[in-house]
Amino acid sequence: MTKRKEYRDWRWQALWWHHFFLLWTTVNAQTRYSIQEELKQGSVVGNLAKDLGLGLSDIYDRKLRVASEAGKQYFSVDPGKGELVVNDRIDREALCGQSASCVLPLQVVIEDPLQLHRIEVEIQDINDNSPRFLSNELSLNIAESAAVGTRFPLESASDPDVGSNSLKSYTLSKNECCSLRIKEIEGGKTVPELVLEKPLDREKKSVHKILLTALDGGNPVRSGTTQITISVLDNNDNFPVFEKNLYKVSLGEKSVQGTVVIQPKASDADEGLNGQITFSFGSRTPDSVLSVFDINPSTGEIILKGELDYETAKSYDIDVTAKDKGSPQMEGHCRVQVDITDFNDNAPEIVFTSQPKPLREDAPSGTVVALISARDLDSADNGKVTLQITKGPPFALKPSFSNNYALVTSGTLDRERFSEYNIEITATDSGSPPLTSKNHTCYLSLMLMTTLLYSLNEIIMCI
Repeated sequence: MTKRKEYRDWRWQALWWHHFFLLWTTVNAQTRYSIQEELKQGSVVGNLAKDLGLGLSDIYDRKLRVASEAGKQYFSVDPGKGELVVNDRIDREALCGQSASCVLPLQVVIEDPLQLHRIEVEIQDINDNSPRFLSNELSLNIAESAAVGTRFPLESASDPDVGSNSLKSYTLSKNECCSLRIKEIEGGKTVPELVLEKPLDREKKSVHKILLTALDGGNPVRSGTTQITISVLDNNDNFPVFEKNLYKVSLGEKSVQGTVVIQPKASDADEGLNGQITFSFGSRTPDSVLSVFDINPSTGEIILKGELDYETAKSYDIDVTAKDKGSPQMEGHCRVQVDITDFNDNAPEIVFTSQPKPLREDAPSGTVVALISARDLDSADNGKVTLQITKGPPFALKPSFSNNYALVTSGTLDRERFSEYNIEITATDSGSPPLTSKNHTCYLSLMLMTTLLYSLNEIIMCI
């Protein structure tokens, strides 16, 4: 009786191990959901169990879990209903900025047998931001001798929303001297300009106040305003003029402090103090520019004084002002676009999606041991990662999708020869020179279990 019970226990263990070490599967067809940003916690995204063809019991029995590639866990699974629900506040602007597409990739890991599903959640924009000017008031000094048709660049508004909810137009309050013109620049951006329609007379009116309004395309429409104060000045007929309205330059991410980025040049037709020019950044230049760049007031050279980080800011738009020393002062403007080129300064990372488990020595070739993914914060070739495994042990890396791999057996295992394997996995990017994640090198300890003493047929015959 004892012998028969022992055989029965061996039979169920054999069946269980046979079930667990079925070859892994990766579902290539991706499931995609679409939701709006700022949904309340607990809002339903979709019926994940149904869409993946799973029963509610599989959530517990097969230990279903959701892993976010973005790092923060924005979603979770309701085990009672099998629904994917919102777990935390989702701010599209914080996640994707003004990118036209905002998609959060998720990994659904299911064990026993091991499966990996990739799902995507598209985050749709809502009109939750109003256009905003950097300041509530803009001051302009315009000489009464300024010619009709002279244009004065104004501060642009910004709106973090995208698509129809983004910034669409500007309007100018009714006034007796000026009109509004919208100028298109490279990249689809627009800049408002004030156009002088009538000669100014300081003796009749020395100050003009005009309201500039920015409107988005949402429903309902949101808006933001800034007040333009025009001070009418005498004398000094000519204002400084730059050689270009737009200067463009590329700068390496690892450029050293003190590097001269570019030197915009301006001239003034007046003589003496009226023709002497000093350069400065625009009065509304944000701190993100001031902390990184400086300008030589005499030459106009823009100089790097801070550290660049391509992953933080890929480009900078800098407004440069040239003022003469006349009385009253006259000024001209230009824009400098500094594009940052990426440097391979981020080492790739190795992430375990599923930790390894003990392995039978008679496991068939192709048995999944663990699921592994790789990532790199750099862009283009600097962010392309390959994984390598140490030669010798009977294991291999099987690619899946989007830098996901499975560590699988690739040969015969013999516990009597090796009862444990230490496997080194190294991640290398495609930068020049390439970076290797030496600090993230992974060692796997795999314990082998002894083969069954009896074959399955012998167990069944004894029973």
